Amino acid sequence: MFENLLTERIHPASGRLDELNTLEILGIMNSADAEVAAAVEREIPRIARAVDAIGAALESGGHLVYLGAGTSGRLGVLDASECPPTFSVPADMVRGIIAGGEAALVRSVEAVEDDPAAGSRDLIASGFGPRDVLVGIAASGRTPYVLGAITEAHRMGGVTCGISCTPDSELSRVVDYPIEPAPGPEILTGSTRLRAGTATKMVLNMISTALMIRLGYVYGNLMVNVQPTNQKLADRARRVIESATGVDEKRAFELLEQSGQSVRTAIVMEKKKLPRDAAERLLSVSRGRISEAVK
Repeated sequence: MFENLLTERIHPASGRLDELNTLEILGIMNSADAEVAAAVEREIPRIARAVDAIGAALESGGHLVYLGAGTSGRLGVLDASECPPTFSVPADMVRGIIAGGEAALVRSVEAVEDDPAAGSRDLIASGFGPRDVLVGIAASGRTPYVLGAITEAHRMGGVTCGISCTPDSELSRVVDYPIEPAPGPEILTGSTRLRAGTATKMVLNMISTALMIRLGYVYGNLMVNVQPTNQKLADRARRVIESATGVDEKRAFELLEQSGQSVRTAIVMEKKKLPRDAAERLLSVSRGRISEAVK
């Protein structure tokens, strides 16, 4: 059953790894990793469709939930946990669920991944609802824990997406938006923390970053939703305002103070030469998107 999975096949160039010196081992790893970006590139149209669907859900008050077991679950939790500090979004906007709970982040809890009912229970316990999106992550595309959660998400009326590293996987066949980067066999047979893990992390980077750009948390290539809650972040906020408007340091700090410590409001105030309340109204009408507010 498992031997036919792409992620379980033998890598043709790594059959003598234990006989190689360190430089040769690392060279094989690097050559294998060089193929990952191309595998992800082939999935960009599918990733785009998933991002648009997730964006629509979040704009309607929904949430994004990543769910997986083992390495896949850890990668989902990692991406979710980085959204609040990077984009200053609410902590519950993007959530991560891993089979076995928080303990599984630091030590292996393998048996849980074979229990579809556990996936269903964990999804229910997370507060998942009909306006939310579940992204199930499973390199093999057949992890029962993930498939059980997908079934539950469908029952609740939510949108589902699947990330797997095996073509035409079972997961892909049951989700609304399948994504299948397929970098091929691992140099350590079956060790999907390697190329499959790298491909998965790249896809998650694309989903969360493109999603936040679409939702208006980025202006140009600047993280304009940064909250100046400490000295480092206040300095970053000032530099973002300078870059976006062309003002000097003194004026940037003035704008930050006058805007109520809102970088986005400060930028609109300067670009449109408006007081704070008028800038806030423009941002409200444009759903927080600075590009639309300053037209």
